[in-house]
Amino acid sequence: MADDISALTRLVKEFYESKKHKDSFDVDDDLFQRVSLAEPVFNAAEATHAMTTILEGWISQGPRVRTFEASFAEYISVKHGVAVNSGSSANLVALECLRLVHSLQPGDEVIVPASTFATVAMPIIQIGLTPVYVDIARETLNISPTEIESAISDRTRVIMPVHTLGYPAEMNEIMSIAQRHHLLVLEDCCESHGSAIDGRKVGSYGDLATFSFFVAHNMTTGEGGMIVTSNEDYTRMCRSLREFGRCDQEDIAESRYFNDGILEDYDKRYVFTQIGYNVRMTDICAAFGIEQLRKLPALNAQRQDHARYLRQHILSNWSDLFECPGSASDYEHTYYTFPILLREQAAFSRREFTEHLEQHGVETRPLFGGCLPDQPAFRSAPGRSHGKLPTSRYIRDRALFVGVHPGLTRHHMEHVINTITNFVKGI
Repeated sequence: MADDISALTRLVKEFYESKKHKDSFDVDDDLFQRVSLAEPVFNAAEATHAMTTILEGWISQGPRVRTFEASFAEYISVKHGVAVNSGSSANLVALECLRLVHSLQPGDEVIVPASTFATVAMPIIQIGLTPVYVDIARETLNISPTEIESAISDRTRVIMPVHTLGYPAEMNEIMSIAQRHHLLVLEDCCESHGSAIDGRKVGSYGDLATFSFFVAHNMTTGEGGMIVTSNEDYTRMCRSLREFGRCDQEDIAESRYFNDGILEDYDKRYVFTQIGYNVRMTDICAAFGIEQLRKLPALNAQRQDHARYLRQHILSNWSDLFECPGSASDYEHTYYTFPILLREQAAFSRREFTEHLEQHGVETRPLFGGCLPDQPAFRSAPGRSHGKLPTSRYIRDRALFVGVHPGLTRHHMEHVINTITNFVKGI
């Protein structure tokens, strides 16, 4: 079998080596590919590792998941990783872990940024807690520490900062607030693989942190997610919750049977101690992730190079019309995408601007949910808004982002700038 796998591996490598790795953007061709928001960037390393996993028969959770968990935790500089099937599931499991371990009660509050993705707030509601929507800072697009502190009530139990588009939230200030008020911190790092503050990776600050490996993100397993922590109790609880609420399986080889006075000598593989989920990662996804993690620094460097080019040209030419949030020198921004914010004095709407970009092949999106309390699903759902959320509502109406992923080239970035140039000339 080993010889067969080696032969197939050679064929896969030959396939990727034979592909034409030419610039996909021809500036002389009107039928160019779009400047897309996101594309997975992978090659024979991921394909052969995933293929080998299939051929060896490990198609569900197995040894490669454990390897990926350990490697990713080491990369973040924490002790443990718990792999799941998505970033949304990671948030759900992490929040449920905190609810169970700390006996959080229905209606207890979790502080979140008002401007973020829906699956930051949805799992809070789904497990019976209450999201508290707090305004963000315009220059970072991240939750404001000042607003966090003023939003704390006698029901507040958790702060859940999100590192928006890969730009680190102000974790030193947030951790200080949490310590003063005896609050838990869950970092949502789903868009920020490798982002750091003074060299310290995001995901290593909070009690728990979550990551997504969706196909559009800085590294991918196709679908997938990870919870990271250095807390042993959280690790055991998250492992149980991701897999039907089973009791701890780590020592099953040495101690197979469970006894509690009711169940006697019962096989631990069928003992359930929590009301859990089935959100496991497969070894196929983990094999992909192991290879992607090795490439992550290089992939992030390409994103940062594209972002520097866009920032330099936008701000040097049109700083009166646009802002590009997120640029502190001691923060490593890994640019899931590149944000552009229309200033008040811009004599055009976001729709006019984005339609021009899209008509010329530059894909765009608004900043996720804009202001979550304004979304139809959240208007009548449990939740509390702290203040009038002026910045989040400004972002809702005037922010967008474009792609800077490693599948793009300098020609793509030049096209973005040329397209903006032509738009501004036509105002």
